[in-house]
Amino acid sequence: MGRLDDVIKGMKTVAISGHIRPDGDCIGSCLGLYNYIKENYQSVDVDVYLQPFSEKFNFLKYSDLVKHENTTDKKYDLFIMLDSSSADRMGEFLPIFENAAKTLCIDHHISNEKFAMENIVFPEASSTCEVLYGLMDEEKIGYHTAEALYMGIVHDSGAFKYSNTSAKTMSIAGKLMEKGIPFTSIIDNTFYTKTYVQNQILGRALLESILIFDGKCIFSVVTRKEMEFYDISYKDLDGIVEQLRVTKGVECAIFLYETDELEYKVSMRSNEIVDVSRIATYFGGGGHIRAAGFNMKGTAYDVINNVTEQLEIQLG
Repeated sequence: MGRLDDVIKGMKTVAISGHIRPDGDCIGSCLGLYNYIKENYQSVDVDVYLQPFSEKFNFLKYSDLVKHENTTDKKYDLFIMLDSSSADRMGEFLPIFENAAKTLCIDHHISNEKFAMENIVFPEASSTCEVLYGLMDEEKIGYHTAEALYMGIVHDSGAFKYSNTSAKTMSIAGKLMEKGIPFTSIIDNTFYTKTYVQNQILGRALLESILIFDGKCIFSVVTRKEMEFYDISYKDLDGIVEQLRVTKGVECAIFLYETDELEYKVSMRSNEIVDVSRIATYFGGGGHIRAAGFNMKGTAYDVINNVTEQLEIQLG
């Protein structure tokens, strides 16, 4: 029996959630756990709460049952928060968490604040999906659970090429593949494939990017006006910061997009030297050594100036 089974056993109602603006690992871990409970604990009343996400993830079983708004006053026996380093990352679902009899956080962010009653955090793991796999009973992991977990690992490991990918990551991925999942199409359809308009905004972001620190750093900004022009949302901006990161000679990439007037979401990636989690944590965000993010108010240039001050400390 896995550690998760010990936690779920005896619970009548369980809520699952992840961070605001959910990414592949967040969605994969939430639906992976949901499927695991549905497959093995039919008597448990379980719900998933997540903000709306890209339709490319709709192939996952039960994605249509995800609740995108908080319209409940239900008191759950257990609330499991996944892939989130702090309580404020729950957004509108925080009251459900606070109202639960027991809370558990499962995560892999080094900046995790241990905000739940019980916290299981493995910063060395590639993804929350990898952590979840280790907490599950391997024999109880079915096809649909495997599909979701594999997808999450793919996204947070950059299709197994980021530095957080370990031999353990690859071993787990292999075991999930043995469940018969369509691993090739999962990578192609959720990680690489882009719509025409997503390619357009990517192209614009690359065209208008700027090199600083003698080419060691690159940044680009997408404004709300541009997002409205292309009729896109934040869900269409996946992959831009990664494309900036692989620019030859670049150590650190910074991508901003406007979330409100004079407010930006900042994503950072680095290659070998810069610990972007230190910078993100300094500004109230979090993440990993090579991938992190935060929100900041001000003009785009205010944001860049603040970030580059912290970057200079590490780049010298």
